[in-house]
Amino acid sequence: MHIFVVEDEPIIRRELKVLLENAMYQVTAPDFFSDIPAQIIECRPDLALMDVNLPGLSGFDICMRIREETEVPVIFLTSRTDSMDELTGILKGGDDYITKPYQAPLLLARIGAVLKRTKGAAQKESARLSRRGVTLDISGCRLSFQGESAELTKNEMKLLHLLFLRGGEFVSRMELVEYLWENQIFIDDNTLSVHVARIREKLKNIGVCDLIETKRGMGYRV
Repeated sequence: MHIFVVEDEPIIRRELKVLLENAMYQVTAPDFFSDIPAQIIECRPDLALMDVNLPGLSGFDICMRIREETEVPVIFLTSRTDSMDELTGILKGGDDYITKPYQAPLLLARIGAVLKRTKGAAQKESARLSRRGVTLDISGCRLSFQGESAELTKNEMKLLHLLFLRGGEFVSRMELVEYLWENQIFIDDNTLSVHVARIREKLKNIGVCDLIETKRGMGYRV
């Protein structure tokens, strides 16, 4: 995990860098503040930890700028203890607000909580693949199209997962068989045809008739 630290006090910046690196984070902590929003956007960290009182743009302004282009989580770490400042930080797009002096274990716990929450949401989003208007919900083993849905078996989901990942490209029958039944010595080639037929029937039931294309000698594609 990569954390971008925006702190203008050299001693605190070094302390944070050491603390985070000892916690096995990759850390970027610049000592110049000419264009912090652009640096964060270019760096693409997993989290930004920033002071509020900074040379030039405030931490609040930086958060607003980066929110225009990225959803990187932001934790404000500041000596400003007013409750209105905390509210402002959250309203400007911050994910958490911690006041100085901080306790190292608490800071690490709050960082971990924000990363877990935001990364979990991103993973949940990535567990859905779409092709030609049809959505494959991997975690839910379900197909959906225009409000209609159909449940899939484990092997049906695996088969479609590979086809969706390789969208627009023909995947050979042999590759699909090896992907689905890699631990079995022999699988009748007809077994794959049965699975594809069942998937097509489920697609038909939710209003999709031509998602899976077959080409003799090449395999299937979506």
